[in-house]
Formats: sequence, C-alpha cells, structure tokens
Amino acid sequence: MRFFNSKSATTAGDAVPPNKEEAIAAPVPTNDVAVLAKEQQITMMAIWLGTVASVGGFMFGYVSGQISGFFDMEDYARRFGDNYQFSAARQGAIVGLLPAGCLFGSLIAGKIADSLGRRLSISFSALFSCIGTIIEVSSNTVWAQFAVGRLVTGFGIGALSVLVPMYQSESSPVILRGVLISCYQLFITLGIWLAEMINYGTHNMNGTSASWRIPNAISFAWALILGGGILFLPESPRYAYRQGREDEARQTIARLAGLPLDAPSVNLQINEIREKLEEERAGAEAQWYEIFTGPRMLYRTLLGIVLQSGQQLTGANFFFYYGTTIFRATGLSDSYVTQIILGSVNVGCTFGGLWVVKNCGRRNALMVGAAWMMMCFLVYSFVGHFSLDHTNPQNTPRAGNVLIVFSCFFIVAFATTWGPLVWTVVAELYPARYRAPAMAVATAANWFWNFMMSFFTRFITDKIGYLYGLVFAGCCAALVAVVFFFLIESKDRSLEEIDSMYLMRVSPIRSAKWDAAEKRDNERSSESSAASRRTDSRDGEKGEK
Repeated sequence: MRFFNSKSATTAGDAVPPNKEEAIAAPVPTNDVAVLAKEQQITMMAIWLGTVASVGGFMFGYVSGQISGFFDMEDYARRFGDNYQFSAARQGAIVGLLPAGCLFGSLIAGKIADSLGRRLSISFSALFSCIGTIIEVSSNTVWAQFAVGRLVTGFGIGALSVLVPMYQSESSPVILRGVLISCYQLFITLGIWLAEMINYGTHNMNGTSASWRIPNAISFAWALILGGGILFLPESPRYAYRQGREDEARQTIARLAGLPLDAPSVNLQINEIREKLEEERAGAEAQWYEIFTGPRMLYRTLLGIVLQSGQQLTGANFFFYYGTTIFRATGLSDSYVTQIILGSVNVGCTFGGLWVVKNCGRRNALMVGAAWMMMCFLVYSFVGHFSLDHTNPQNTPRAGNVLIVFSCFFIVAFATTWGPLVWTVVAELYPARYRAPAMAVATAANWFWNFMMSFFTRFITDKIGYLYGLVFAGCCAALVAVVFFFLIESKDRSLEEIDSMYLMRVSPIRSAKWDAAEKRDNERSSESSAASRRTDSRDGEKGEK
C-alpha cells in the first residue's frame, strides 16, 4: 500500500507540472478511467473512510435485527403484549414504524446533504437517532411509546441510508468505490448478527426488563461512534468542489487514492467534475422535479426506485424481521439459535459479496442472484405448504430441515448480490446535479416496501402461509428482466463517465463492452472527416469558379 505524499514521484514518463495551474491543464495520457484506475493505490485512508461511514449501516442492521427476538422475550411480552400475545396489528406496528420513520428521513436527507454537506449531515443524523433510543429504553408498559421511539430512530437511520452511500460514492477512488459502498450492506449484516447474538445472551433474563433494555441501550454506542468519527474524515471532494473549495477537493482525491496532486487520474477527475459543473451552471438552478424532467432523468429515477424496491421485494427481511416466529413454526425448540445461524450465513456471504462487487460485473451478479433467490422461494413455498405438518411440525422434520436449508441458500444469494450491489448501483446512477434528491426518492422506495412488508406480513401469512413466498419468487423473476434490459454496467467507471453513458443512451445489453476512449476517437475521426469533406467541397467550388 502506498500513502499520499505530495512529493512522491509520478509515473515514469509523466512530466511534473511546476504549479497547480499547469497541473490542471496538463494533458492526460488517456481518457479511459478503467486504465487510469490502475495507477490508484488501495490506501488505509480510503478503507478507514468507508469503514467509519458504514457504521450507519450497522445502526440500521442492529435495530432491525433485535426486534425479532424481543417478541419471544417474556418480560417484553408481559409489558407490551396482550396477555403475552401480540396481535398482527400490534406486532406489525412495532416492527413497521421503524421503516416508516426511515422513509421520511430518507426523503429529507437530500436537502440536508446539500445544505450542511455530506459529512456534517451524517453526524447530525446519527446523533438524532439517540432521541428514539431514549424513548424506547424509557418505555414501561405502553407499547405505543416503544413504537414511536422506533419511528424517531427511523428518521435518523433513514437519512443515513441516503447520506452514507452518497458520501462513499463521491469520495472513494474508482478502484475501491464498489467495495466501499457495499461495506454499507456488510455492516447491516454485522449489525443484524450482533443484535441476534446479544438477544440470545439476554433473552433468558426472563424476570427483568434487562432482557430487552440492554440490547436497546447499546444502540447509543454505534450512534456516538459514527456521529463523532465522521468529523475526523474529509468532506466529499465533489461536494467541496461545488462549494468552490477546489484545492480541498484535489487534495482529498489524491490522498484517498495514494497519489501526488498532479497525477493523471487526479487531473482527469478534477477536469470531469469541472466540466459537469460548468454544464450544470450553464442552465438554470436545479429544481427537485428535474429528477423526473432532466436529461435522461425519468429513466434513471424510475430505475433507481425499481432497484431499491426490488431489494425489499426479494423477501430478505421476511426472514430477518419474523425469523424467530417462522422457525418456531417448524418445530425448533430454540428459534434464537436458528436466527444466529442465518445471521452468520448472512455476514459470511456478504464478505463474499465484496469480492463479487470488486471482480464481477454489476449486471451479471444481479441477474444470477435474482434467479437463485427465485428458485429458493419456490422450494420454500411448496415444501412449506404441501409437506410441512402445520399442526405438529415435529411429525415432518425433513420438511422443516428443507425450509431452513433453503432459507440459508436464499441468504447466500442475497448477501452476495442484491444486498450489497443495490446500494452501489444506485449511488452510481445519478449525476451530481441531481444525486441527492434522486437517491433520496429511490431510497424512500426501499423504506416504503420495507414498511409494507413489516406491517402486512403477519396478516398475509395468517391467510396464505408459506405460499407468501411465491410473491417474492415472482418479484425476483421480474427483477432479472429489469436488470437485463435497463441497467448499464458501471463497474470500473467514474461517476461522470456513467452519467455520459446514460445521456448517450448506451445499450444496457452491450454496455459492459462500451469504450469511452474509442467512442471519443470515433467522434473526433468523424468530425475530422466531415471537416475534410467540407474543405474539399469548398476547394472544388473555387476550382470551378
């Protein structure tokens, strides 16, 4: 690994401009970002930035993972249940108000990000979630107070779900961008897993409220780590540049990539940011509705909404929110253990997902993942409906084992593809002018379906049972088609280059082989040929005269 040093030597053959102005104007050997990315280094600074920011995902995973176990805790059921039982409406409200709060938090996150900056907005949102934790921990016997606490916590976590991937995408070097954004999903899985482990350790404190208050109170730690830690990191270079702080932007890009200030890829990124900003400023000030009316924006906004909705409609949170309830129905004596097994599979496979993000294309991974999850839900639904003894599951242990195994297979597919990749793809999808509001709307769609699943799952499963999985199987099949026909391959491309591909209407099916440098050379060749033809024509006319 190489760390940033403003005096370090440039690549052999590159002239070193004597000052910043000449560095900016210095010619870049090639405009192909995939080639320029090879000179970038994997630095500890970039890894640390991605890790600290990803604590926002950990917060979401932690509060999501703990609630499933609370419903089986004796003290929690005595205080907030009705004779130790939770109706579908009460359980749905307690689970669903967190994503409901996240929906509203994500919608206002874009405005906060453009006003305060990415870094301060993350700090504010993380610390705001502590208010909700206080409301939850102080709840005594009124279930509505606990639910409102989750609603308030959701405001902060929903904002972070927009702000963290945005900050990571705008700051990360090209060679690490996909991996660092995917760390957000990795930390979600780590949060879920740790919450399940802590629930397992405290659920036997049946006579006291410590069984659920201790897991709840630990949420303060993650908020303080993120809220304080992010202040020691640099501002997004793209946001800094748009605020007129060009030197800061250049230094941040160079430092995170482990390069000198005048390195070719640093010059290229600064020039691309400048060009995009000049194009934007040539027009009128951006309005929120332009995420639907701007150049090629309706296409991308709707695509982002479908992808974020699709992450929920794959059915992953069906297991994480209602896991203990589901597996108790298969006859398991300790459903907490099964949740820990699923959570461990989720964490381990998400590490594999980072490898997929770094080495495989976005499109192929998403299509294979969706097809795999569809197969798992088909098996899950038919075995659960036709083979499991619903009255006495112990009579059909083989069917129960199949359900658990294919639940694990599903999580393997989700954790390596749709879990981490959706955050990456959506963060890469929009130009800087519209990135904040467009990401807010797309992420709000994720939270909307998260809420719908949280609230209505108990009602649906009470009516149709395991056939509910066929809904998710159908959604996964539709997502294969959406990715194939509409999503452009964005691996190893700069954010500005991705924007140009959508504006130029590059075919998604052939986008992986699209060469920006070759395209520009062809355009220049065409322009030269046209100019030559015009010159020959004028010479011919003069000759005739």
